[in-house]
Amino acid sequence: MIGDTKGRRKKARKSLDDEADRGVLSEHERRRGGVRASMTGVHIVLFVGLVVAGLGPILWLAKAAVTPTQDTLQHPFELWPNGIDWANLSTAWNDVHIDQYFVNTLVIAAGSWLFQVLVATTAGYALSVLKPKYAPILNMAVLATMFIPAVVLLVPLYLTILHPPVIGTSLLNTYWAVWLPAAANAFNILLVKRFFDNLPREVFEAAKTDGAGPFRVFWSIVLPMSRPILGVVSVFAIIAAWKDFLWPLLVLPDPAVQPLSVRLPAVQSQTELDVFLAALAISTIIPVALFLVFQRLFLRSAGLGGAVKG
Repeated sequence: MIGDTKGRRKKARKSLDDEADRGVLSEHERRRGGVRASMTGVHIVLFVGLVVAGLGPILWLAKAAVTPTQDTLQHPFELWPNGIDWANLSTAWNDVHIDQYFVNTLVIAAGSWLFQVLVATTAGYALSVLKPKYAPILNMAVLATMFIPAVVLLVPLYLTILHPPVIGTSLLNTYWAVWLPAAANAFNILLVKRFFDNLPREVFEAAKTDGAGPFRVFWSIVLPMSRPILGVVSVFAIIAAWKDFLWPLLVLPDPAVQPLSVRLPAVQSQTELDVFLAALAISTIIPVALFLVFQRLFLRSAGLGGAVKG
């Protein structure tokens, strides 16, 4: 009697699993030749469409970066009808001073990354692991800031940078004016907090039993277990700093310290089309490289699903 009951339960669980795994088409329908051929055709069309929509603009920009202006205007989709002009890259790098603006962008992105990761990890650690009594209030306050439009904060932030408290010295034309506001990113804090919520508490309790303090737990246990989310936050921070235009334009009026996102539109009217496209291609190197390095984290949604408990 007991064996029959267990057998029925196993069959019921198997049927439920089969129903959960069943999609629009069943396995029997997928085995049919006509259905299989039509599904293959749909997959090919979708794959080609995604490749054209995703890689098409990047590949065209790479082609146009080493193509003379007349060829780009007259034959925009032909592959170098009159040869390749490699001089566009050197002209953009040296004569348009893309090298200087590239370095400025790297400095801004590196500082923004450092401060965003620092604030996100420490705030997420405090809200998720330390959990003071007022943690729910802080959590709601951080969440509430996400509902404030960024445009509304431009004037208060600019006035704060112009007349900062305590130090009393204007931060205009300094990278601190970009780094400090970027550090207060509510999305990153909540993202890291959610990841920390799924870390195994048994490890923390064992470390505390061995005499580890809050800082030791954070540095030696939490951070090594949080590499996936740190990678995701790092990419978000660097790409956001790389493409930001309005805020650097306001707080960095001096062209000598402006990033690529600000200087490229400014020099467009004074630069040949082929040289300008070469400058645009150079400016896309870092974001593309970052995606290639961290693509597995995005494709597997690492950092958003929590840690593996063991």
